[in-house]
Amino acid sequence: MKYYDNILGTIGNTPMVKFNTITKSIPALCLAKIETFNPGHSTKDRMAVKMVEDAEKAGHLKPGGTIIEGTSGNTGMGLALAAIVKGYKLICTLADKQSKEKMDILRAMGAEVIVCPTNVESDDPRSYYSVAKRLNEEIPNSFYPNQYDNLSNRTAHYEQTGPEIWEQTEGKITHFVVGVGTGGTISGVAKFLKEKNPDIKIWGIDTYGSVFKKYHETGEFDEKEIYSYITEGIGEDILPKNVDFGLIDHFEKVTDKDGVIMTRRLAREEGFFVGNSCGAAVAGLMQMKDQLKKDDVVVVLFHDHGSRYVGKMFNDDWVRDRGFLEKEKVNALGLIRQHGNKKLVISSPNDDLNEVMSKMTKYNISQVPVMEGNEVVGSVRDNDLYAALRNGTDANTTKVKDHMTAPYEFVDANASMEEIASKIDKQNPAVLVKNRAGDIHIITIHDIIEALNN
Repeated sequence: MKYYDNILGTIGNTPMVKFNTITKSIPALCLAKIETFNPGHSTKDRMAVKMVEDAEKAGHLKPGGTIIEGTSGNTGMGLALAAIVKGYKLICTLADKQSKEKMDILRAMGAEVIVCPTNVESDDPRSYYSVAKRLNEEIPNSFYPNQYDNLSNRTAHYEQTGPEIWEQTEGKITHFVVGVGTGGTISGVAKFLKEKNPDIKIWGIDTYGSVFKKYHETGEFDEKEIYSYITEGIGEDILPKNVDFGLIDHFEKVTDKDGVIMTRRLAREEGFFVGNSCGAAVAGLMQMKDQLKKDDVVVVLFHDHGSRYVGKMFNDDWVRDRGFLEKEKVNALGLIRQHGNKKLVISSPNDDLNEVMSKMTKYNISQVPVMEGNEVVGSVRDNDLYAALRNGTDANTTKVKDHMTAPYEFVDANASMEEIASKIDKQNPAVLVKNRAGDIHIITIHDIIEALNN
């Protein structure tokens, strides 16, 4: 029989999957190392267990103890798994910018969650770093892993993630791309890969509001670089000991907006339902695509799962409220969406004017295409009918063909709203379009107004 003694045995050996859509403009082979296949759905499972086991060996964590950690959520999840299996209590401190899903998941796994303000200095007693340290001092038999400075974090990726990537690419990897937070993942993997091949490029993805990029390039810790940002899991306002800047070839900054948009694209275009830092990593890769060649093999590590961000990056209202949601480009088929399932109201050339006026009243419309068989031969409009009636025309005996005007123009199904709007005016109050089934529909100025208001 094949089974694991406990859930910790399932950590590691995560799959590598080729990009097929988003990176089409890149000549290199681009692969995703999908760490969401770990039981805690993130790469942090590796280092969380490593920190706990190293602490046990060193005597820092004793039976019945309490683990206390400041986390953006994922390390907390890995620690929760370790705490459950090994019988420890867990307290996690999180910044209030972290998603509600992360907090709820941690609570579901038995952790006590303490939420701290984001917009404070790292040494402020209210910060999630400081609160974790204080609790460690106050609670007997407690252990503060401190993932930022605990080098077991980096070692886990040197011993596990790096070798997996090397083996999965058969040593052909030329570039490793990953978001940088604590620095354990990038530094551990980089150390292993560069020992195998010093020419492998290590690209770290940073965010605006973080100190990493400028410090790497100038050696200056510039507090002016620090400000609040939305992206979760990457960037810092401190310099964690786990970040080995000497192993990183380049830091690329990515905006909050670009990271969020790419996160959503990964789900819709590649089927990668992953977190915010993963979107930022791919956005950063796309910003640097001109540096890649045909024979390059690029590996992007995906830190965590999209389920942590359902209420944020994958919520249209949340994204729209922050000005990140690009307005959908509406085409002709989009303009008829509200009435595309209804049959087009038409008239025949030999209908009486009374018949077509009854249709206008019944359906509250002001213009009707005139069709003979399957061909559009003209159009009739309410203002033309009104003028005819004022001139004494008998609506019961007069035919539509005597008062119809030229047929409306057909537009392509993919014609843009701007293109269609340019064709509609007082002389031409509508256009026609065929849907994919070949059915004819009408587009009026009211359809355009409605689209502009949405």
